Amino acid sequence: MIEHLLDRLGYERVDVLGVSFGGLLAQQLAHQAPGRVRRLVLAATGAGSPGLGGVPGRPGALIGLATPRRYRDAGYFLSEADRVYGGRASGIPEHHVSARLANPPSSRGYLYQLWAMLGWTMLPWLWTFRQPTLVLAGDEDPVAPVVNARILARLIPGARLEVVRGGHLFLIELAPSAAALVGGFLHEAAHPGGGGPAAAGTSGPRPEGSS
Repeated sequence: MIEHLLDRLGYERVDVLGVSFGGLLAQQLAHQAPGRVRRLVLAATGAGSPGLGGVPGRPGALIGLATPRRYRDAGYFLSEADRVYGGRASGIPEHHVSARLANPPSSRGYLYQLWAMLGWTMLPWLWTFRQPTLVLAGDEDPVAPVVNARILARLIPGARLEVVRGGHLFLIELAPSAAALVGGFLHEAAHPGGGGPAAAGTSGPRPEGSS
């Protein structure tokens, strides 16, 4: 499906950033169509479903993820955001909350997404990835604990790991500084050895380690 979309848009190769469930899709694309993925960024995600390469999050957060209600009820989302997503999710910009409510998933579609994750794993194939890869994780993420990012970074050849202060929605919580990390990585991957914009001086993310 994603390959067909790229064909329709006229893109032969692209840089792919996948967040949470999107990170699973990004890994699947990099595996089945490696020639289409130039550079890869995996954020707040894991290598597989629990027991198949993924380490489960906190039970309370996972229970909160089991319903799409947070896409339909702003009050519910804000009251549950910090518990489900960690960090300072309840303080994300109002326009993001509005965007979530504008296009809620159907119950059937959400169920299909949960079903698609059951039994899915990329663990046996991560070592075959050849794309320059950045793995991002929030140190307060109750959905995808940091250990999942460490597994990805250890098994993907040459992958770089950045752990930042934030929860599952750190790309939104810390948008400017997270964008600086991603932009710096893409620049460095495109110009190896040529230097690039430093992300260390940005506010918010705190690099904890690299791999």
